[in-house]
Amino acid sequence: MTQEIDISLLTRIAEALERLAPVQPPASDIAASTAFVWHAAPPALEAVNRVNRVDIGLLKGIELTRDILIENTERFAKGLPANNALLWGARGMGKSSLVKAAHHLVNEQSGGVLKLVEIHREDIESLPLLMNIVRKAEGFRFIVFCDDLSFDAEDTSYKSLKAALDGGIEGRPSNMVFYATSNRRHLLPRDMIENERSTAINPSEAVQEKVSLSDRFGLWLGFHNCSQDEYLDMIEGYARHFGLKMNTDELRSSAIAWQATRGSRSGRVAWQFIQDAAGRLGQKLQD
Repeated sequence: MTQEIDISLLTRIAEALERLAPVQPPASDIAASTAFVWHAAPPALEAVNRVNRVDIGLLKGIELTRDILIENTERFAKGLPANNALLWGARGMGKSSLVKAAHHLVNEQSGGVLKLVEIHREDIESLPLLMNIVRKAEGFRFIVFCDDLSFDAEDTSYKSLKAALDGGIEGRPSNMVFYATSNRRHLLPRDMIENERSTAINPSEAVQEKVSLSDRFGLWLGFHNCSQDEYLDMIEGYARHFGLKMNTDELRSSAIAWQATRGSRSGRVAWQFIQDAAGRLGQKLQD
């Protein structure tokens, strides 16, 4: 009787461990797609058949940051040393669009070895599981991408990200880089940092511990609000690309009126105007 109970217990333990173990997708599955979304529970990579992206030539006003990120991505795709990248700054200025466009451009140049894996902010603590899968996927190189990454005052998962980017004992997989976008330069709210400075026994050490997360990114690429000329350049670029039937003067005056109602100028506002203009003209936007 005791032996039967022990066997039953061991069977249940083995089944539980099997459920917890990260699933290793077959190499053929990884080769079948260029982009994936990571799901933490149960651990799995879900292929994305059509990535929501724009042509890199349509990204205006960010030429310097564009070239730096592309160069870093090209080096990585060739197996050369490359940095983790943090794209931070103004809303709607193309941070996530640049990551997706750079991946597409470099992946076509490199023969399809470069994979883009999106990890959601709430799944950051499962990053070590994803890194284990990436490490075993020989022949492929991975950009792990987290959009709109930031942490609140009560959130301690940033410590998990710090440890993962350092890689622990094994180190970060040589076939992986981590790209993130954020409105915050240090990924943490300013009042959280200031609170540490005012309440900690050693304010300097407390603040350094908080902001050291952003130090894990070798590239800091800043995005700033665009000028009216840059905004109109975006508008005209979109209009040419999609063949909008509107003369230049009407296009520019309508675009200025549109941004006035929004109270801001950005790549996102420009794209929203183009969608509105195409709808009014009865034209479809086909890439």
